[in-house]
Amino acid sequence: MNGHKQFRIAFFTLFLMLICTSSALASVVLAYPKNVGLGEPFLVRVTSDKPLDSVSIKWKGKSVQPEIRSWDGRSVALAMFGTDVLFDKPGREKIVIETVTEGRERSFGRTVKVHKKKYRIQRLTLPEKMVTPPQEVYDKIAQDRKEVAAAKASMSQDRKWFLPFYRPTKGSQSSPYGAQRILNGKPKNPHRGLDFRGAKGTAVKAMADGKVVLVGKHYYAGNSVYVDHGNGVVTMYFHLSKIDVKEGDMVERGQLIGGIGSTGRVTGPHLHMSVSVQGRLVDPNYVLHKTTDQLLGIK
Repeated sequence: MNGHKQFRIAFFTLFLMLICTSSALASVVLAYPKNVGLGEPFLVRVTSDKPLDSVSIKWKGKSVQPEIRSWDGRSVALAMFGTDVLFDKPGREKIVIETVTEGRERSFGRTVKVHKKKYRIQRLTLPEKMVTPPQEVYDKIAQDRKEVAAAKASMSQDRKWFLPFYRPTKGSQSSPYGAQRILNGKPKNPHRGLDFRGAKGTAVKAMADGKVVLVGKHYYAGNSVYVDHGNGVVTMYFHLSKIDVKEGDMVERGQLIGGIGSTGRVTGPHLHMSVSVQGRLVDPNYVLHKTTDQLLGIK
């Protein structure tokens, strides 16, 4: 075999290898929004026309290994992320996505721009002991925070939620997410949830399927229920007059979990509801009213 023919064979072999490699690399498709507002949740979706062995998505120092499902002959993994109006800042943040497909490991780096949002100012008058707690309750507050941190750290793999979430109660909204609280003239942390009006005892229902990971009686939040919905998504229900579930219970979307009340730091009966995503409290309005495509940035 002459040198020219050997070269052509070698070149053709390399060409075929490149085609095969390119085809394999092109099988993974990523969907995510390029821009999100501070405090907003968003979704990342990984789709492959070949079976995904594993997926890991890292955002702001925390990794999620989302459940992999089959849809229309493809493998799909979907995870929720977000920023917290109290702890995070506007700027460009990196998402790192790692996949294993047919034994092939791949890593993708993508950037999401978090832009500033303007939130309203809210002035409230409360009993002074609820604004500046007496010294004797500091140990109680510290213990409450430990329990809450453990509940928010829940990271079960099975995703039990879908969008939009179920509305937890029938009352209208009052205090919005992100409102800067001025309590008795003193600036405090922004409001990191939604408040719903309602008479004492009005039904409060689970926003998605999940597991009750904490039932608490806390100084600020009063009677509380925390439900883990998978992949670091936890919903929280505060100030309840009664609780109809216990820790370890599996609940279904729309299931009764308690009643509106006025326990904890309140001015009257209402439900405070928060959504924690990998420990960050995000604006619940987005999971209540947006679709999957909208939180992926797909128009």
